[in-house]
Amino acid sequence: MKTLLTLTGIAGLVLTCPASAFDKIEDHNKRFVEAGSVLTEIMQTPEKGIPQDLLAKAHCVAIVPGLKRVGFIVGAKYGKGVLTCRTTNGWSAPSTIRIEGGSIGFQIGAGETDLVLLVMNERGKEKLLDDKFTVGGDASVMGGPVGRSATAGTDAQMHAEMLSYSRARGVFAGVSLEGATLRPDTDDNHDIYGPNARQSEIVKGAYKPTSSASALLAKLNSYSPVEQK
Repeated sequence: MKTLLTLTGIAGLVLTCPASAFDKIEDHNKRFVEAGSVLTEIMQTPEKGIPQDLLAKAHCVAIVPGLKRVGFIVGAKYGKGVLTCRTTNGWSAPSTIRIEGGSIGFQIGAGETDLVLLVMNERGKEKLLDDKFTVGGDASVMGGPVGRSATAGTDAQMHAEMLSYSRARGVFAGVSLEGATLRPDTDDNHDIYGPNARQSEIVKGAYKPTSSASALLAKLNSYSPVEQK
């Protein structure tokens, strides 16, 4: 009887492991697809979205769909998203990221927010690729201008290393992310690209994107193409 139970337990473990791995990949694929959907929806409303000329200048783009937020004036947040950067051969495969802590401007109650972060220069990119990046502490981050053109942005916005945006209940606006931390989701990157994958290598083009990331990269290329070499 003990032997039978042991064999049954081993068989159950063998059967559940592939399902668990499959569920993980499905979660990662869903994150890529949702990030592409967020960018598509934002860029389809040019009067209220990210100015296309700013997106065209961005060195990297981070998107966090459905960022969880809760609090009264000062709140907490947690979310998982993706980061892709320009390479000499096009936009990179997306690295998976996490954002935690801090507050999102002035807020009351709980909800979800779609977050987009544009990295506007190489210094900002280098800071973002650190193992743990603190928004506002490690680089200048400001709420970005909204609308068809960036001409309405302030001089400070135009010289910020990063520009941040959020969308909640259909309203899209620049947003403060002071105090939040952003870091690579290393475990998820390993699930997707292999045990040796590092974010710095992923966004420099060392890994091929998965098919689930195709919609996101296609949308970026349509609004902000990279010259192929």
